[in-house]
Amino acid sequence: MAVQEFPQLKRVSISGQISLGKEFAGQVVSVEQCEPGTWVVKVGQFIPDSERWLWAADVQAQLAQAEAYVAEHPASETNLDVLEQSAIAP
Repeated sequence: MAVQEFPQLKRVSISGQISLGKEFAGQVVSVEQCEPGTWVVKVGQFIPDSERWLWAADVQAQLAQAEAYVAEHPASETNLDVLEQSAIAP
């Protein structure tokens, strides 16, 4: 996508909307008001609030540890008889 050298002038509709153009149709954008009358619009993929905690540094470190453990300790079939005996034993 080519970056325009000069700003485009857009008219805000009576419902308060502007069109960014068909090339952005269906995309999610972040709109940030930096100061009254100044907005920054960014196209991107965004994290829902309910999943934001997954991206915290400490959680990412724990996930990396878990992935390393799984890589070093592949899954194996469990012998249920042995498991039952170990659960019954004092």
